[in-house]
Amino acid sequence: MKLSGRHLKCYRQIARLLWKYGRGDLIRHIDAEDENLEIPSEECGKPEELAADLEEMGPAYVKLGQILSGRPDLLPEAWLKALERLQDNVKSFPFAEVEQIVTSELGVRMSKAFSEFDPEPIAAASLGQVHAASLRDGRKVVVKVQRPGIRQQITDDFEVLGEIAAFLDSHTETGRRYRFAAVMEEFRLTVQQELNYEREARNLRTLAANLREFPLLVVPQPIDDYSTRSVLTMERVQGRKITSVTPLVMMEAPGAPLAEELFKAYLKQVLVDGFFHADPHPGNVFLTDDGRLALLDLGMTGHTTPGMQESLLHLLMAISDGKSEEAADIVIQLSEKDEAFDGAEFRRRIGQIIALRREHSLKQLNVGRSLLEVSRASAQNGLAVPPELTLLGKTLLQLDVIGKVLHPDFDPNESIRRNVRYLMSQRVRKDLTEGSFFGTLLEVKRFFGALPSRMNRVMDTVSRSGIEVKVKSVDAKTVVEGMEKIANRVTTGLLLAALIVGAALLMRVETNFRLFGYPGLAIVCFLGAAAGGIWLVISVLIHDHKSRKKSGK
Repeated sequence: MKLSGRHLKCYRQIARLLWKYGRGDLIRHIDAEDENLEIPSEECGKPEELAADLEEMGPAYVKLGQILSGRPDLLPEAWLKALERLQDNVKSFPFAEVEQIVTSELGVRMSKAFSEFDPEPIAAASLGQVHAASLRDGRKVVVKVQRPGIRQQITDDFEVLGEIAAFLDSHTETGRRYRFAAVMEEFRLTVQQELNYEREARNLRTLAANLREFPLLVVPQPIDDYSTRSVLTMERVQGRKITSVTPLVMMEAPGAPLAEELFKAYLKQVLVDGFFHADPHPGNVFLTDDGRLALLDLGMTGHTTPGMQESLLHLLMAISDGKSEEAADIVIQLSEKDEAFDGAEFRRRIGQIIALRREHSLKQLNVGRSLLEVSRASAQNGLAVPPELTLLGKTLLQLDVIGKVLHPDFDPNESIRRNVRYLMSQRVRKDLTEGSFFGTLLEVKRFFGALPSRMNRVMDTVSRSGIEVKVKSVDAKTVVEGMEKIANRVTTGLLLAALIVGAALLMRVETNFRLFGYPGLAIVCFLGAAAGGIWLVISVLIHDHKSRKKSGK
């Protein structure tokens, strides 16, 4: 593999890193011509050195370290601990550069925009750092300032990482299994989105609107007039990081309700709203002075489609209940298979993962960690799981850590089962919007509007003897019974359709009798139609199963 001069330095850093930490097998086939890679001769590097090495390589690698710190399925515990400091304890850049960026972005001197601006950052991360400040009207705020030159540096780093990932996919078994190029592209898009602070401001507003029903959660709002693509000014939260809260303070805080509401809110984000805060590590969650939880840093978010939401809900239920076969079926349906896919081995591996967790009791079964291990087992057996699955696993794992801090006896699995009814009702409410209701009504109208013309064409064809039925059977009774069953099913289907149309019309009639916030009689009709539809489907499936069984004999 030949690299241009401007990429060679980055490549050499990656090569040194992989060799130092025992993964030279991934890099030894890459030909860098006659350049001296300066491969270290010392023993494998220690976990404590990894964070410092990533900091030296640049912000893209620091961000990679932050993500790896929440992936226990990829790294041992000691390495995770060593990388944790990268979450909010990265080297800061000088205040002179902060002042220059803020002045340039806002178009006004810092002293004109802010009455106070603390030169010492509250926190420094890979892409920017945060300073406390006060506006001229007295409001307390925090200002998030992007690192100078960070966009170009990120672009250069990912160009090299993408080339190396593509090479590894083509030349190593590990690369073909884990699809490094696809992972790196997903990572690149995520980091690019984080570099747009205007997008983060929109995320803050969206999340606050979605979580308005949760009084124990707060999302600081952006100050639009003081925010740009590289500077984000937000309301200041008075509180402390959840990891720095002492046990004495937690004795006074409502730990159990906080943990329950936080977990419930995240389930709603992922499985109902389809938009969720994807990086709730302990450094991004504050316990406020008034006993609430504040969710910070919405640069990294995730999205789920309605179909994905239902699949993830079923998967969470299967894992939390310890149903390995059901969990394996759902993952197979969600994933993309390659030629090396081994279904039997995959099911056996999933069974081992969930059985191992069950040995520690369902209360100690960590759903987030299990999801990440399921993702890893999928890659090892020729399945490419959707990125939403891995992101959900990482998010739930981080939530489990926060939940244990808030309330040591908090059981996320029981919380999932406890909130299933709430999640289902929220999904029904979301689906029964005015737009979706009238969309369904239009489909029904279109069907019945076209039905007479279709029936006329059928009858004309019959009258002209245009329909021929050829039956190769010596048992006329069986044929007649089959025709009767078809007629019965068609009639049942028409009756159910009529019931749905009638219920739709009754939705416009206001009555005192209401269910789920809608006219009660209409909902009863809908439920009756649903029950009839389910009965019809079950009867068809049972009949088909019996027919196959008879034919098998």
